[in-house]
Amino acid sequence: MRVFRAGFLAAAAVTVYAAVTGREKVQWIAKPLMMPLLAADVVTEGTDIERTDRVVLLGSLGAATLGDILLIDPDNDRRLIAGASSFAVMQTGYSALWLRKGARPQAEVALPRLGAWLAAAALLRAKAPSVAAPLTAYGATLGTAGVLASDPALASTAKTVAGVNIPNSDPCSRLGLGALLFTVSDGLIVLRRLFARSERSRSLTEAVILTTYAAAQFLLADPRAHAKAVAPMA
Repeated sequence: MRVFRAGFLAAAAVTVYAAVTGREKVQWIAKPLMMPLLAADVVTEGTDIERTDRVVLLGSLGAATLGDILLIDPDNDRRLIAGASSFAVMQTGYSALWLRKGARPQAEVALPRLGAWLAAAALLRAKAPSVAAPLTAYGATLGTAGVLASDPALASTAKTVAGVNIPNSDPCSRLGLGALLFTVSDGLIVLRRLFARSERSRSLTEAVILTTYAAAQFLLADPRAHAKAVAPMA
């Protein structure tokens, strides 16, 4: 495994451990390293990425870094809203990347996500009106990126089941799974905010949130999935 991606996995593992055990100081050390390590992998290994795509990808990871720092304290609503804004920038960047690779919305992929977004928006409005508007707006960027990442056109060699490309040896085939994991992670953030009451339930939910988030970014930021397509020989 490439050194910076291995470093990312190590930082992610420490971050999850710190969340479970309540060691916030450890999180402050490990979590801000995660996205810069993926960015370093893009810089060193992404030589086949077009210049514009490289800039957008690195900018997206930069926005995610800020979001990671803001969400070290996920129980502070002001930081939650600011973190969501940072991740909205990241999701918009990812959407731009998928569009540049030829992805387009597909109804069979978009409709279930639209339903989930509307349900989450209604739940937030009923249970947490103070954060409903910004989190719903963020959800729109999350859903857009997820729909585009799941377009079968991005992974022509992959089978598609229930609107998700089944991962294979092609890194592009894993983008849809990465987007799905991101959606699961963010959905759990909402559920944690609304329903987790005990300290143990909040810490365990946070660990699952961080695990699915790290797995998502590991797949989405793989420079091989962003490499310029090689035209077939005539």
